[in-house]
Amino acid sequence: MSRRSTDNRWTAADVPDQHGRTVVITGANSGLGFEAARVLAERGATVVLACRDTDRADEAADRIRADAPRADIRSTRLDLGSLASIRSAAERLRVDHPRIDLLINNAGLMMPPYGRTEDGFELQFGTNHLGHFALTGLLLDHLITVPGSRIVTISSNAHKGGRINFDDLQSDERYGRMAAYGQSKLANLLFTYELQRRLADAGAETIAVAAHPGGSRTGLTRHVSRPLRPVTGLLMRIMGQSAAMGALPTLRAAVDPAVRGGDYYGPDGRSGQTGYPTVVESNARSHDSATQRRLWTESERLTGISYPFATRTPDASMS
Repeated sequence: MSRRSTDNRWTAADVPDQHGRTVVITGANSGLGFEAARVLAERGATVVLACRDTDRADEAADRIRADAPRADIRSTRLDLGSLASIRSAAERLRVDHPRIDLLINNAGLMMPPYGRTEDGFELQFGTNHLGHFALTGLLLDHLITVPGSRIVTISSNAHKGGRINFDDLQSDERYGRMAAYGQSKLANLLFTYELQRRLADAGAETIAVAAHPGGSRTGLTRHVSRPLRPVTGLLMRIMGQSAAMGALPTLRAAVDPAVRGGDYYGPDGRSGQTGYPTVVESNARSHDSATQRRLWTESERLTGISYPFATRTPDASMS
């Protein structure tokens, strides 16, 4: 049994026993993903660190085992910027784990210089959204058969400035680091809400949930342009919170029995930058059902991935 926080602030102490559950976390070798993996492993879950760099993933697993020697931590190679890598990783996961209780789509890039994935997608949109869209679709049939299973996708406050530019999704005509990041984080929410609708329409017990960490001191800001780094660093020191605190919305979305499909969790402090996890609101654009459906259809076309239940939804468009 977990210890309930005495001040009604949800913390890692509120994570219930996780024995018997299998968890896959992308980008879990550092930052928010590592902190979530550490807590879930300490509570008894089998945790798979799905990371691009398996050496760093193995090092992260060793750090967790140092504090929790009985932790069942595994790693697998996953490059979200490569559909071939995603397919290979999904196949390994499907073979090794016939049932998956929790998928946490955590990995991401923030404001790198312009670049493309192996498949020609703009790096942020391709990695943050399309990579997770593909992975989730390939693993879904190992989730929807598991009672209480969840898919948690990590967004950001940056979604509020994001717009989905269907005329230039890959930023071929114009690239702005922040605009592309905001687009990818808005896409994470549009995906979550549309996925939840389709899960509900299919009668699945699996739920889709989103979370954001607020302002957390992690390595995600390493791509901020050089002139802005001193300012960004100062703001993080003044207004940011630790990665352990930033991971709490992810953990609550992943394990709290009170969570409902389509919920969005984030810090409860001013401007959603710091604090303890609670249900928060995303912007109106994220709830636009026409944009949700259009993005889904376009994501299927670009990735070549169709979800196994989608033929049962009346308005689904399959590739």
